[in-house]
Amino acid sequence: MTTQPPPQGNPFAQGQPQGPQQPQGQNPYAQGQPGVPQQPGQPGQPGFPQQGAPYAPVPPQPARRKLSFKTIKNIVIAVVVVGVAVGGYLASRDDADTAAVGDCMHRGSSSDSDPDLEVVDCGDTKAQYVVLAKIEGSYSALTAESKCSEAAKDFQYSYTESGSGSDFLLCLKDK
Repeated sequence: MTTQPPPQGNPFAQGQPQGPQQPQGQNPYAQGQPGVPQQPGQPGQPGFPQQGAPYAPVPPQPARRKLSFKTIKNIVIAVVVVGVAVGGYLASRDDADTAAVGDCMHRGSSSDSDPDLEVVDCGDTKAQYVVLAKIEGSYSALTAESKCSEAAKDFQYSYTESGSGSDFLLCLKDK
């Protein structure tokens, strides 16, 4: 009496069709032609990288992060604040320290202690005074009059400024 060998494959899959059978003694994972054994280290064999191929794929570069609306808004606000601060500083500066001989001045305040002199174009209707002399140094009211008399014979007004880092005297006359 002859007995049949046990079926290959899943013993629990009784009555189901079975796929192609691998001959016994063959590597079921080997690639290439069936029935031809492969030598270790040949290309295509699992567990060995192919020669010339990278070991791992290079990951793609991360996407560049876009600026959010909130970040852009904060940058714009910061630029505006800095601009307002610089503009305020420049506007608050006394123009008398930038005046030169021949410039025309406008008195922005009626206060004698702080006349708020500003340089204006001589063709402007606001021009009230002409600078005849600018003398560096700190002067009292008495010495300012004598210094202006020496520098500009026909002066009418003197303006002194001190304590702001640049001490000077302006000798002015009506335009």
